[in-house]
Amino acid sequence: MANVIAVIWDFDRTLVDGYMQDPIFKKYNVDAAKFWADMEADREKCSKIAYRVNKDTYYVNYFIKCAHNGTLPGLNNAALLEAGREQKFYPGVEALLKTIKETFKYDAEYAEYGIKVENYIVSTGFAETIRGTSLMPWIDGIWGCELLDGPDGNGGSVISEAVYTIDNTTKTRALFEINKGIGKVPDIDVNSQIEKSMRRVQFEHMIYIADGPSDIPAFSVVKQNGGLTFAIYPKGDYRAMQQVDQMRANGRVDMYGEADYTPDTTAYMWITDKIRQMGKQILADEKARICASSSSVPKHLN
Repeated sequence: MANVIAVIWDFDRTLVDGYMQDPIFKKYNVDAAKFWADMEADREKCSKIAYRVNKDTYYVNYFIKCAHNGTLPGLNNAALLEAGREQKFYPGVEALLKTIKETFKYDAEYAEYGIKVENYIVSTGFAETIRGTSLMPWIDGIWGCELLDGPDGNGGSVISEAVYTIDNTTKTRALFEINKGIGKVPDIDVNSQIEKSMRRVQFEHMIYIADGPSDIPAFSVVKQNGGLTFAIYPKGDYRAMQQVDQMRANGRVDMYGEADYTPDTTAYMWITDKIRQMGKQILADEKARICASSSSVPKHLN
C-alpha cells in the first residue's frame, strides 16, 4: 500500500478566477454571456428531440459545432492547450501547489515510509487546456473532457469528436480511480477488485476542494469515506459565501474560505495543516503496525 495523500481540485472558479474557456472567447472576440446563452438554447432544443441530454457536458458538443460553423474557426487541441497558458489563477495557487507537492519531500523520516502528497485536477472542462497551464509541474493526474481533432476542409485541423467526457456525477468515478491508483499502478482499472487497505490512495487521505453545489456528489463520496472537503468562494461574493456556508451546515464540507491561497489565508492554513495532520497520522500508524508485527526478543529459558 502506498502512503499517498491526494489533494483533489476542481478547476473553474476553484483554481481560476472565472472559466477556462474565457481566453478562447477573448481570442475569437466572442461574447461569453451570449455564447453560453446560445449554448443553453441549443441544448434545450436538442432535449426536445432526444431522450436524454447531459446538461453538464453538452457544451462540448456545442464547442465542436461552433468550431465547424465559423464561430470558433480553427479551434483545435493546440488552441485549447494555448488557452491554458492564459488562465487567470486566484492569488497563491501556483506557490501553494508547489508547497503541497513538497510537504514531506525533504523529510527523511516521512520518506522512509513512502509518505508523500499528490495534486489531482478533476474537472468538467477541457483536459488539454489544463495541460497547457503553468501548474503541470505539480500535478499528478488530470480528469477532464478529451477531444480529437479532425480536418477542417482547408488543410488545417479542428476539434471534431469528444472521446471522453466527465460531468459532476462522474467526477465520483474519478475519485475511485485515484483511490485504486489507475494510471499509477499497471493493469488496474476502476472495476478491479482491490482490498480497501491495499488501494493506493485511501479515501481518508483525500482532500477535495471545489467551489459549490455542483460538486456535492464528489464532496459526499469523499466525506462518507472519511476524507476531508473544502469549499471556495470568490472574495466579496456574499451569495456564494452563504451557499458554501449552507453546505457546511448540511455536512457537505468541513470548512470553507475565500478564493485566496496566499500564506496566512484560511484556505492556505487549513489545507496545509490538514495535510500535515494526515502525514503525522500515517507515520504513527506505520510505526504502530511495524511494532505490532515484530516478534518479541527471544530470552534464555530458566
